[in-house]
Amino acid sequence: MRLYSLSVLYKGDPKVHLLKAAYDVTTFNFFQRSSVQEFMTFTSQLIVERSALGSRASVKEQEYLCHVYVRNDGLAGVVIADNEYPQRVCFTLLDKVLDEFSRQVSKIDWPSGSPATISYAALDGYLSKYQVRLPQT
Repeated sequence: MRLYSLSVLYKGDPKVHLLKAAYDVTTFNFFQRSSVQEFMTFTSQLIVERSALGSRASVKEQEYLCHVYVRNDGLAGVVIADNEYPQRVCFTLLDKVLDEFSRQVSKIDWPSGSPATISYAALDGYLSKYQVRLPQT
């Protein structure tokens, strides 16, 4: 069971843009990592774009499950995990992250924000904390 990506996006008018993201691509070949990360960013944006405000969904994309939650205020979160990771845990994580993000980052900054301009450092910690570590054999 593994989490690969945790992203916060804004579903604005006319397009969706990434506000902040954390990735765990350590299980991929070194030369694949940047393209895998690009794929995850693109997929996250596409899924949010196609999701209605106030909706939750789980979408299968290749061998991944993408869990998306788009709030009524346009703030959205996406978790990309493997097929075995529990869906309920993903949505609990998205609720927690989006609530905390909306308290720490002003709503005024969402429409024009980018990963470089938004200061919210908790995503890497959450991605690590919610990673399921299997016992070494």
